[in-house]
Amino acid sequence: MFKKSTCPRGTDLAPHIARGTVAAILAGFAAVYVLAINSRQSGALQLLAAAVVAAAIFGIQLAYVYPNLKRRLGVRLLALQAVLVYLAVIPLGTSVGMLGFLVGSLLLSSAWPVAMVVVGSAVLVETTRAPDLAATVSITIGTVLTGLVIYGLAQLADRVEDLSAARLALAMAAVAEERLRVATELNEKIGVGLDAVNRLTVEPPDEVIDEVLEVARRSLADARAAAVDYRSMSLSPEIARARALLSTAGVEVEGRTRHTEPLGPPGVLLGAVLREAVTGIVDLGQARRCVVETTEDNGLVGLRVVSDGALDVGCLDGLVGQFQDAGGRLTAGSEADGCSVVKATIPVCSKPAASLPGSAYSLSVTLLVVVLAGFAAKVLLYVPVRALAGAAACLAVMAVLQLRGTRDRPLLSLSVQAVLSFLPILWFGRGWLNVPGFMVGSLLLVLPPALSWPLTVLAMAGVATAGVLLSLGVTVVVNLTIGVLVTGLVVSGLARLTRLIKELQATREEPARTAIAQERLRVARDLHDLLGHNLAAILLKCELVRRLLDRDPGRARAELADIVVISERARADMRAVSGGHLELSLEEEAASARAILTTAGIEVRIDLDHGPPPAFDDPAVNTVLSAVLREAVTNVLRHSSARRCRIETGYAQGLFRLIVANDGLPHDAVRSPAGSGLGNLTARLAIVGGRLTAAPEEDGWFRLRVVLDLARLSPDLTRDGA
Repeated sequence: MFKKSTCPRGTDLAPHIARGTVAAILAGFAAVYVLAINSRQSGALQLLAAAVVAAAIFGIQLAYVYPNLKRRLGVRLLALQAVLVYLAVIPLGTSVGMLGFLVGSLLLSSAWPVAMVVVGSAVLVETTRAPDLAATVSITIGTVLTGLVIYGLAQLADRVEDLSAARLALAMAAVAEERLRVATELNEKIGVGLDAVNRLTVEPPDEVIDEVLEVARRSLADARAAAVDYRSMSLSPEIARARALLSTAGVEVEGRTRHTEPLGPPGVLLGAVLREAVTGIVDLGQARRCVVETTEDNGLVGLRVVSDGALDVGCLDGLVGQFQDAGGRLTAGSEADGCSVVKATIPVCSKPAASLPGSAYSLSVTLLVVVLAGFAAKVLLYVPVRALAGAAACLAVMAVLQLRGTRDRPLLSLSVQAVLSFLPILWFGRGWLNVPGFMVGSLLLVLPPALSWPLTVLAMAGVATAGVLLSLGVTVVVNLTIGVLVTGLVVSGLARLTRLIKELQATREEPARTAIAQERLRVARDLHDLLGHNLAAILLKCELVRRLLDRDPGRARAELADIVVISERARADMRAVSGGHLELSLEEEAASARAILTTAGIEVRIDLDHGPPPAFDDPAVNTVLSAVLREAVTNVLRHSSARRCRIETGYAQGLFRLIVANDGLPHDAVRSPAGSGLGNLTARLAIVGGRLTAAPEEDGWFRLRVVLDLARLSPDLTRDGA
C-alpha cells in the first residue's frame, strides 16, 4: 500500500497545539501560586477555599486563550476575575504573583494603564506582608512576567490560528484560480467546438457535416491532450495508475512517496519512466512484488522502481537522452539477486515562497528573550554581590543555548546546561535553584516524553535535595521544586510556539501546491472519463449521420437529435470539470450506453437488477458508478472489436456488483499498454470502498467487474469521488 511518509502539518491541528500549550503553562502558574498558600495559611478550610478560588481564576484565564469564550462574557468576565484575584491575594493569602493573571487579562483587553495600577498594588501588598526589598522586587518581576507571558502566549496562539487559516485561504484561492483558468481554456478549446456541433440544428446537415466532423475530432483530441497535460504536472496520478495496473496484474505493490507536488516538467519525465517501467513489468508477467519510491533532496527529485521479475530495459532507451538534456540521470538493470531496478533523478526547481511579514515570529522571539531576562533577574536577586559577574556569565550561556535551540547537537547542549544548572549552586546558593528550570525546558522540547519527563522529575528531585541541604523551609523547597517545572513549561512552550510559527510560515504555500495538484488530477480524470466520453459519442454519431444522409434521412434526423442532447450533456460535463456540480444516474448512463453502442453496431444487453439497496441513492455513489460505466463503454468502442456487450448489475448480501463484458478481445490476445482510464476508475472507486478488476476470461470475453461494499460508504463523499 502506498504511504505518504512526510506530510505537512495539518492546518486544523496547529491552533489546537498552540492553545493547548498555553493552557498547560497557565496551569503550571496556577499550581505554583496555590502551593504558595501554605506559607501563610494554616487552616485546612482556608487553604481549600484559596485553592478553589485559584482554580476559578485559572478557568477564567482560559477564556482569554480561547476567544469564543471571551466574546460571550466580555467585560463582566474581566470584572469577575479582578474580584477573585484580589480575594485570593488579600483575604485568603495566596501569592501576590496571582495578580499577574489579572495583568495579563488587562493587557489582552488593551487596558495598559489599569494593568500598571495592578502591578503597583502588587508591590504595595508584598511590602506590607514582608518588608524585604529582594522579595518585593522578585514578586514584582514575577507579577509583570506572568502578565507578559499570558499576554504574549495568547497573542502567539492567535497568530498561529491566523497563519493556519491563511494557509487554508491561500489553498482555496489557488484552487479557485485554477478552476477559472481551466474554465477559460476549456471554453476556448472545446466550448467553441460544441458551438460548431450545434450548427447541425440550424444549417443543412449535408453542407456542414464535414466541417462539424473535423471540429468534433479536434475537440476530442484537445480534451485528451488537456487531460494528459494536467496529469503530467504531477507525478501522483502516475503513481496511482501504476498501483492500479500492478494490482490488477496480481503484483503486490509497496510504495513510499517523499516528493513535493506539483513537479511540473520534471514530473512529466519521471511519469514517463514510471509508466514505461510498470507497463514492461506487467507485459512480461514475471513479477510478484514491486516497490515504487520517490525522494526529494538537495534540489533533486528521484524515482526508484524495483521488481522481483525481469524487465526489458530497452523500453527506456528513448528517455535516457531526455534525462541527460534536463540535467538528470536514468539507469536500469538487474541486481545480483535477480531483481530489476530502474533509477531516475532530475533537478526540480521550486518556486520560492513569497516573503512573509515576520511579526508573529518576532513576537515569539521577543517574548522568549523577555522571559529569559525576567527569570535571570529573579535569580540574580539572591546571588551575593561578589558573585554577580560569574552568575551573569553562566546565565548568559544558558540563555544563548535556549535561543539557539538544541536540535543540532542536543546531547552536548543538554550536558552543558545540566552542569550550569547544578554545579554553580555550590557558589551561588539558594538563588541558583531556579536555574534548572531552563534545562527542564530544553528536556521537554528536545527529548521524547518517555525520556524527558523522568529526567524532569530527576531535576526536580535534585532541586529539592539541594534546598534541604541549604536548610530552607519546607514551603520554600516545595515552591522552588514546582517552580522548576513551571519555568520549564514556560520556556519549552514558548520555544515550541516559536518553532510552530516558523514552520507555518515556511510551509505557507505547501497546502496551496498540494491543493492545485489534487485539482489538476481531478480535472484530468473528469476530462478523460466524463467529457471525453461524450465527445467521442458526438464524433461517432456525426460519422453515422454522414453515412445516413443519402440512404436514410429519417434515421439521420434522429441521430442529429441525439447529437444535440449529447452536446448539452457535454456542456454540463465541461462545467463540472471546471468546478461545477455534477450528478450522474446509473440508469440514465446505462440508457445512454445502449444508444451509443447500438449506433456503433454492437448488440447490447442490459440487466439492471440491483433493486434499491441502502445508500445507493447517494449522488456521489451514483456518480462514481456512472463514471465507471461511461469509461467502460468508451473502452469498448476504442479498444475492442466487440459485436456484443453486456451490462449487468446486482445486489446481494450488502455488496453491489457492476459487470461490463464484451466479446471483442480473445483471451489469448497480447496485452496492450493501458491508458489513463484504469487508474482513474481505481482512484474513484477507492473513495467509496470499491474494487475493480478488468481482464480477459476463458470464454473469450473481456470483463470489467466492480464490487462495492455499501456498508463501508462514508457520509463525506465528494460529488465526483475525487
